[in-house]
Amino acid sequence: MITVAAFNGSPRADGNTAAMIRTVFSVLEQQEDIVCEMIHIGGRPVYGCRACGACRRLQDRRCVIDDEMNSHIAKMIEADVILIGSPTYYATLTPETKALMDRAGTVTRSCGGLLRRKIGAAISPARRAGSINTFSSINNFFLINEMIVPGSSYWNMSVSRDLGDFAQDTEGAKTMETLGRQIVWLAGKLQ
Repeated sequence: MITVAAFNGSPRADGNTAAMIRTVFSVLEQQEDIVCEMIHIGGRPVYGCRACGACRRLQDRRCVIDDEMNSHIAKMIEADVILIGSPTYYATLTPETKALMDRAGTVTRSCGGLLRRKIGAAISPARRAGSINTFSSINNFFLINEMIVPGSSYWNMSVSRDLGDFAQDTEGAKTMETLGRQIVWLAGKLQ
């Protein structure tokens, strides 16, 4: 069984970021052995890493900040594939997405590289531009955690601002479908 955890960093639980993730899921879920879950993290109060070093000292796979982030970290550790989606805000990630990456990265790297050799894919809609920085920032998280990043037919982004815009982005949808096929292929090679 291959498990996929997708983190939606948009304040909109059912916006363009979620639609992009669902498009990838539509390909993944055609496989009998792949189970997908989307976790909405956007629009909720979260805190960034405090650099306290407790995760290094305690080695318990948790952050000492007692909030829902620990359940997100646990889902990342359990998953075989991690998708992180964030809309582009002023040419970068949402703060919730950044907090997830900083805290999960610190905990998992401090506990022996718990994300190593998992598959990771970034997804980012943008009004017009700036999504390359968002896409790169998420991919940098995957790469520093020794994860495997599949490519697609284009960068995993969409020109989507208003609710429902992704439905009009034919190329963006095809890119997400290709990404799904790449993940299926790669997951098969890694089993």
